[in-house]
Amino acid sequence: MRLRRKLRRPRNRKVAVGLVILVALVVIAIVGPVLVSALLGQSAERLHAGGPLEPPSGRHWLGTTTAGEDVLAQLVTGTRTSLLVGLTGGAISTTLAVLLGVISGYSTGKAGALLTAFVNIFLVIPGLPLLIIIASYTQGRGGWIMVALIIGLTSWPGGARVKRAQTLSLRNRDFVQAARYAGESKVRIVLLEVAPHLAPLIASTFLFAVVGSIAAEAGLNFIGAGNPNTVSWGTMLFWAQSQGALLSGAWWWFAPPGLCIALIGTAAGLINFGVDELSDPRLRARGQKTSRKAGRATAAIAEAS
Repeated sequence: MRLRRKLRRPRNRKVAVGLVILVALVVIAIVGPVLVSALLGQSAERLHAGGPLEPPSGRHWLGTTTAGEDVLAQLVTGTRTSLLVGLTGGAISTTLAVLLGVISGYSTGKAGALLTAFVNIFLVIPGLPLLIIIASYTQGRGGWIMVALIIGLTSWPGGARVKRAQTLSLRNRDFVQAARYAGESKVRIVLLEVAPHLAPLIASTFLFAVVGSIAAEAGLNFIGAGNPNTVSWGTMLFWAQSQGALLSGAWWWFAPPGLCIALIGTAAGLINFGVDELSDPRLRARGQKTSRKAGRATAAIAEAS
């Protein structure tokens, strides 16, 4: 009951907007191809039958590419691929960051020193060049799963460093010391005492890891280091750039995937406001004061009118 009341407290419209955007993109990813076919009244094959670089029209709502492919069909198919890459890469990155960061922060002696050194070594390795090199070597292999795996395995060090610092600050707190003196095992202390205090930080890390994975996949494809055999927001931008869509004025080819990437980033940022509100009582109090002031202002305007 206490957890339910805590989850109900935040009444942030920014969080609601972020959730609406995120849910809409997920729905598009799940039922997008079928929905597009139903709305346009055409089969999936007909969606790709059109003239080169046709502008948006009733037949092709987002126009066509230089090969006559329907941009809307590519967009909804690419949404599924990009979100899968984002969620998988974000999950891998966050899991590694939490495991290595928390264990290295709580462990003492040689084990903690070795894990800390391991994290620091990966932290100083330039992530972007490493990502491009590995992605170029495995280009075209394994589909989107390989891309997500590469992104997840190269993007965790920064998050692990933050988790380690937070765990170090919690390791000597009174409630952790009490659990240690009570004979609790290290695993139980980490899971029941330390991890709940890191939950908001972990949630925030995961949100931005998802966005970072989607942006990294788009960037890899844009420079030609991704998998050209898949359809994603990144491959759409790559083919639009390589076929001169910008010079041809075919904005309908490159603008929709770019807008989708911006939307997913906006949604993560807005949802993060809710995560911060849950973890910081001062933000909750400030939000409640703002809501009360807005309510009094609205009432005053209503009375004056």
